Amino acid sequence: MKVLLTDRGWADFGIERKLLDEHGYELITSEKTDEDSLAELAKEVHAIGTCWAKVTRKVIENAPNCKTVVRYGIGLDNIDVERATELGMVVTNVPDYCVIEVAEHTLGFILACNRRIVQLNKMMQSGKFERMLNPPIVRLAGQTLGLVGFGRIAREVFSRAVGMGLKVIAHTPSGNNYGLDCEMVSFEELLDRSDYISLHSPLTDETQHLIGSKELKAMKPTSFLLNTSRGGLIDTEALREAIEKKEIAGAALDVFEQEPPNLEDPFWQDERMIVTPHAAFVSEESLEDLRIRATGQIIQVLQGEQPDNVINPHVYNK
Repeated sequence: MKVLLTDRGWADFGIERKLLDEHGYELITSEKTDEDSLAELAKEVHAIGTCWAKVTRKVIENAPNCKTVVRYGIGLDNIDVERATELGMVVTNVPDYCVIEVAEHTLGFILACNRRIVQLNKMMQSGKFERMLNPPIVRLAGQTLGLVGFGRIAREVFSRAVGMGLKVIAHTPSGNNYGLDCEMVSFEELLDRSDYISLHSPLTDETQHLIGSKELKAMKPTSFLLNTSRGGLIDTEALREAIEKKEIAGAALDVFEQEPPNLEDPFWQDERMIVTPHAAFVSEESLEDLRIRATGQIIQVLQGEQPDNVINPHVYNK
């Protein structure tokens, strides 16, 4: 049996190859991740694993022998889950592999925004030994963090942020706070009250451009927008306008609508912007965990077993 791994966010396929070889499965990779290239390779494979490459309807329909599509990550917006389900393919992910890393990255963003660490560093590197900024730095403790979404990562952020003295509020469509002492509020109230707004929602048709011009205007002019989830949650052009008009104090982004973004664009060099290269999930521990568990789920399906994290369990009832 052949396994197509479309792309990766790490140096090589060593771990994946070793695990697949142990079970007699052949690894297929591609230097190209466009739809046509992947669709051509999909014709002969029995499983597809993907990191960020899009496993579209065309790719899925070109894979008559494919039993599973496995996301090497959490979000599923790059997989046509509906079509895979219709064709009886098991879709899986690894929903909890980098919870600590992304939560820590989010907290790093909060501290960097609050203490103006990037701005002060740039000043020092340009030869300016100054510490008084305008607007002035304010104490973090006592400020309000608004979490949009309250899944595993957001709940990890909550517990750590409370320890830093932040008041934490959250919004989800369900209003479920999972028994934690977190005040659940409406989206409008969260925008109005928060000094820091951190996005932790999946990207769906409903959440595409969740933060646009209207939402940015509803935020405090002293507030910061943070995103370690999905780039499409924010309308980039609306954010550009909000920064230019000083409608918010700044933003810290690890994810972008277009990846990589055009780094020659002066917008990404603005001192009010903190940007990192979709790296919030990265640590030696999280990547090893992800790779072993995702590849393990491919092997489980090919051996006729039910994998650990099935997104569409009703395929087993067909």
